[in-house]
Amino acid sequence: MASRSAGAARGSRAEEQRERILAGAVAVFSSRGYRAASMWDVAAQVGLSKPALYHYVENKQALLVAVYEEVLDESTARAQAIVAAASSTREAVRGLIVDRVAYTCEHRDLLTICFEEESELPRELAEPILERRRAFEDVVLGAVQRHLDATGRTLPMGVRTYVNACLGAANWTYKWFDPAGPRTPRELGEDVADVLMPVLDG
Repeated sequence: MASRSAGAARGSRAEEQRERILAGAVAVFSSRGYRAASMWDVAAQVGLSKPALYHYVENKQALLVAVYEEVLDESTARAQAIVAAASSTREAVRGLIVDRVAYTCEHRDLLTICFEEESELPRELAEPILERRRAFEDVVLGAVQRHLDATGRTLPMGVRTYVNACLGAANWTYKWFDPAGPRTPRELGEDVADVLMPVLDG
């Protein structure tokens, strides 16, 4: 029993260290750009030697992949929870739009990396990331389709086109959201939803 506890503690410490490293990589990549950043920069950011850093992560590409995985897995889990908790199909769609805007504004460092560094991934690493992205998009697509089925409404465009337009509008806020501005991330999400929902309600 004691050895199991010790192993769990070591595992927990290793996981905490990996989280610290990932946070450090996000800070470095978002400020310097992925291509200009080095593993030395990441090691310095988290207070590790370069050999110690390589104990936890294979290379810079692995760190970039981990950033994508964290963002997309969290996005999918949040979306699924919103749909499950929504009081109606309409509120599910609206909640997804609001939350996507809020998440993007609250994690601009992460989203800057995800939207601007994708070309740095070789095809064999990019494809699993694209699969994760499709999984997230499919949650939103499913919510929109269920609302249309429940209400008998139709869209003046394809369902996927509408979903892509909604996600594009939400995601682009990482470029222009002002944290010192008059609207909080969630208030801005409500504003964006107010613009996009009438298409669904028409």
